[in-house]
Amino acid sequence: MRKTIRKPDPTRLEIFKNIFHSIAEEMGAVLRRSAFSPNIKERRDYSCAVYDANGQVLAMGDHMPVHLGSMPASVAAARSVLTLEPGDIAVLNDPFAGGTHLPDITMVMPVHLQNKKRASFYIANRAHHADIGGALAGSMGPAREIFEEGLRIPPLHLFRCGALNRDVMSIILANVRTPAEREGDLAAQIAACRTGQRRLLEVAQKYGERELHTYGNFLLEYSEKMMTSALRALRPGIYTAQDFLDSDGVSATPLKIKVRIKINRDRAEVDFSGSAPQCPGNVNAVEAIAISAVYYVFRCLLTEDVPATSGLIRPIRVIAPTGSVVNANPPAAVAGGNVETSQRMVDTLFRALSKAVPSRIPAASQGTMNNFTLGGRHLGNNNAPFAYYETIAGGMGARPGLDGISAIHTHMTNSWNTPIEVFEQTYPVRVRSYSIRQNSGGAGKFRGGNGIVREIELLTPTQVAILSDRRERGPYGLNGGSEGKRGKNELIRAGKTTSLAGKCAFNADAGDILRIETPGGGGWGKSKDRRSSDKTNH
Repeated sequence: MRKTIRKPDPTRLEIFKNIFHSIAEEMGAVLRRSAFSPNIKERRDYSCAVYDANGQVLAMGDHMPVHLGSMPASVAAARSVLTLEPGDIAVLNDPFAGGTHLPDITMVMPVHLQNKKRASFYIANRAHHADIGGALAGSMGPAREIFEEGLRIPPLHLFRCGALNRDVMSIILANVRTPAEREGDLAAQIAACRTGQRRLLEVAQKYGERELHTYGNFLLEYSEKMMTSALRALRPGIYTAQDFLDSDGVSATPLKIKVRIKINRDRAEVDFSGSAPQCPGNVNAVEAIAISAVYYVFRCLLTEDVPATSGLIRPIRVIAPTGSVVNANPPAAVAGGNVETSQRMVDTLFRALSKAVPSRIPAASQGTMNNFTLGGRHLGNNNAPFAYYETIAGGMGARPGLDGISAIHTHMTNSWNTPIEVFEQTYPVRVRSYSIRQNSGGAGKFRGGNGIVREIELLTPTQVAILSDRRERGPYGLNGGSEGKRGKNELIRAGKTTSLAGKCAFNADAGDILRIETPGGGGWGKSKDRRSSDKTNH
């Protein structure tokens, strides 16, 4: 007798897509509301997702692309190293064991249904902590080895059978500058995990475990089919491009990111061979970040609201040579790989794809996250230590038919800014200026978005670190559009302005002013084709 193959009911598929997605979104809401640090509570530098029993993504919250595409590697690392039983929660941040960079702490929790020994699902979240130890406050400054960047946590049990492993928590809190804030943020991550677990148990009770697994698999298959359909719409061929990081912060040598994309019917191969070797500085990326960049870019090619599952990456093979800046070996420093190299990989991928679908690919956006960290001690408040981390938005690249958006985070970051009121109330700073950097977007038929100008007065002696890029070459334009303006970092001391390198660390005095001007996006199309080229779009 021929076996009947069950097909998904479209309505029910949509229901389960939204069920899994709503669980990830609710986890994020709990994490945000419960967090202590402005970096998580205000900037929303976190991500949450739901996984099946094999560690495949079933749903992602609308959070940080660089986290979401790389977090499956953390789930895989936890599953391979640890036995995760009911009530357990794993914690890790090791970039060479599924992580990205040390400030990103990931928690993985199994969800066991009907007292089964094997987990039926996994819940995971990742949050960027404003300090994880290391040589510099904020754990994001220049470094030559990962040991300088902070505490490295392999997959460990933070909870066993519902009980806190106090030894692990004590080790983490003993190695950071702001233990109370870190403990609060870790507690928020734990609460997010438990929220996801409760919701999955409720859904399983309502629909049954079999139905959850069945439609979880249908979602994976549906996402894969939608990606293969998108690939078929591309012109078959081989498309190449290269772009450069300004430097690694140790030398002034530009670092090449090279990509070769082969489109063959409903399959794609993305090869980063030819990219620069891993470098002495901290802009090295790990393989999970390369995969994350590819996942993000190809997801952008989809024209419909497709479930963000592991099915999307199935038709795509990613080659990231070991020992290169896109897949470095330990003990490479990697803080900037997650934030800067990931952005440059996206720029390079889009540049290559612009030859395959020129009518859909935008010019380069700012291509940096303009990371800066501040650390020191409050003047009052018992001279308590503080550590602060933020990224600054910039210009979006112009698109075919549309100008770029100004003052917005783009591509691998999806964070917000810290409101001035919160910033000044929480830390010893005064924001002197926060405005759009006029005319910084590249000219073209469609103009690139403008960057931002940010001036921050430091009210106490402060350790400052900056990790930025696009200071030597501007974001590229496409189809005849001009580059966006390069970014600029400056220190103003006693009225005298000094230029700062794109990647640097220094001790500032009370009264010093840090000024950061972020890049504008590239323009699209030739300016002469635009009737009102003399008008700005903002």
